[in-house]
Amino acid sequence: MKILKTPKEAQEYRNSLKGNIGFVPTMGALHEGHLSLIKKAREENDYVIVSIFVNPTQFLPGEDLDKYPRKLQADFEICKRAGVDAVFTPNAKNMYSDDEILIKAPKIKGYILEGFFRPGHFDGVLQVVNKLFNIIKPTKAYFGKKDAQQLYLINQMVKNFFFDIEIIPVDTVREKDGLALSSRNVYLSTEERKRALSISKALKRAAKLSSKTDNIEEIKKEMEKILDVDKLQYIAFVDRDFNYINKIIPGNTIILIAAYIGSTRLIDNIWI
Repeated sequence: MKILKTPKEAQEYRNSLKGNIGFVPTMGALHEGHLSLIKKAREENDYVIVSIFVNPTQFLPGEDLDKYPRKLQADFEICKRAGVDAVFTPNAKNMYSDDEILIKAPKIKGYILEGFFRPGHFDGVLQVVNKLFNIIKPTKAYFGKKDAQQLYLINQMVKNFFFDIEIIPVDTVREKDGLALSSRNVYLSTEERKRALSISKALKRAAKLSSKTDNIEEIKKEMEKILDVDKLQYIAFVDRDFNYINKIIPGNTIILIAAYIGSTRLIDNIWI
């Protein structure tokens, strides 16, 4: 497995390859959720490249950039065992300049939900993904459904900028008790982790109710009864194109939650 530290090294390696390239962009601290992306990429491509880069431009002031978990050597071992061909590990200095040409998230769907509570977050996400796509030039790129709004916006960027890349969505991976895997779960105390389970339980309850009723307000009230969080930022109902909906649309609904458990912000969703 090759370790590529600069954009130039990554470009030279990419240009040496012949065949399909599967690409999995990550911020490291790899877990089974990331592994599900890597495994799918391995099944569908001749080569798999993983990037590990804690991208500073997608963190807002006061967020957890400095304490975000970094486990580079462990991540290398995970990638090696999963059959990854190369890992790209740039740093901010070789990814960004002092006076950047910027990419902006769309004015509406980039500033609702996650974009509303984390204004500018998606600007940074799209900026770095655009760079990574241009460096790696993958055939297919793999993203988790857990970050559903991010997935939608990256798909939109691919369409708007005419990237010749297929975006492959991969289902959220959960612990046996239902908690969605996240690198930020390490911040949770034992007690907080127990309460965090209320998020996935509320979503599961919503999915069950959606087979009996399309009334969003009724479902939302039942979800709120289950949730045991310190601060609920939103429960939202959207279609696959992130338009708000006023009733459940079978096969075209995503129910999303963002909440704080202690000082840890968690997001989760379920696709109906």
